[in-house]
Amino acid sequence: MKQFFLGSCLLLSLFAHAQQRKTENVVIVTLDGMRWQEIFGGVDSSIMNDPKYTKHQKDLSAAYWDPDTDNRRKKLFPFFWGFLRERGQLYGNRARGNLVNVSNPYQFSYPGYNEIFTGYPDTAVNSNDKVINKNTNVLEFINGQKGYGGKVAVFSTWDAFPYILNRQRNGIYMNSDTDSLSFGSREFRMINDMQFLAPQPLAVRPDLLTFFAARQYLKEFRPRVLYLAWDETDDYAHAGLYDQYINSAHAEDKMLADLWSTLQSMPGYKDRTTLIVTCDHGRGGKIKDQWRDHGADVEGSGAIWMAVIGPDTRASGEMTQPSQLYQKQWAPTIAALLGLSFRPDQGSADPVRSVLE
Repeated sequence: MKQFFLGSCLLLSLFAHAQQRKTENVVIVTLDGMRWQEIFGGVDSSIMNDPKYTKHQKDLSAAYWDPDTDNRRKKLFPFFWGFLRERGQLYGNRARGNLVNVSNPYQFSYPGYNEIFTGYPDTAVNSNDKVINKNTNVLEFINGQKGYGGKVAVFSTWDAFPYILNRQRNGIYMNSDTDSLSFGSREFRMINDMQFLAPQPLAVRPDLLTFFAARQYLKEFRPRVLYLAWDETDDYAHAGLYDQYINSAHAEDKMLADLWSTLQSMPGYKDRTTLIVTCDHGRGGKIKDQWRDHGADVEGSGAIWMAVIGPDTRASGEMTQPSQLYQKQWAPTIAALLGLSFRPDQGSADPVRSVLE
């Protein structure tokens, strides 16, 4: 009875706040397998100075190293630790006791993305195979609400997302890997040519082209919910190429800065859009050589992070108070930012209240 009362109070509080919401659009971006250690600590000197993992140590050090943690992380992620820290919130610095974890037991990609978008850490989702996900996700829930139909879109580097987000069932526009960009504008034709002509060292289109395609879609079709899923950080980490992992992370920070600048230059998006940035899983952190890997048998793989900036989110910067959040909370938070209430098919998950206050 007490839990029911508290839950009812929470919903009433969120409903009251929803009447005053300024957020009309939500953009979600994921950096696959990006470790919290680099997000909050910058480049890791023990890996950077190991020739087994870093071929261009001097170049990497010159670009990103600084003995001061704050300077070091700002060199790697200038948007995160400049503009976003000043005007948004960053969660997950475990060195400060600010904990963010996955709830699913597997700690790899498909289960992580399922948890992000369905709010349900389904133990039946236990592989990265291209199997259609039966769970209802928050993107299709939003797409079914009045005023949002046809206004939700997904751009991903990994081609499993049409299965993870069940495009077959919901018909949301999803463009993954080298899906053709069959739109008429000259800009789309150019991006389409680029994605087929560009080298693919990771056997998928570069994250940069996923970004260009999503940005052009934003400009031409004005979605109210847009999801960008990047993949390079995970792929380069698995390959043991720390310098490429770091360079990709830095490039994605620059893409986020460009994305935010684009949103703020567009009527209907300026001061009306919330940006959420997170990851699907962590990586090994206790043993240096395990930074390449993740999964239930690699300690640290369940440790993740989240960053948020938008008109309804207080500018609190880095969240340093000891607390515990879970990945399953992202789906109801995305909906709540738009004044909607999303509940998973099974289990329960509450929105992150500090993002909404």
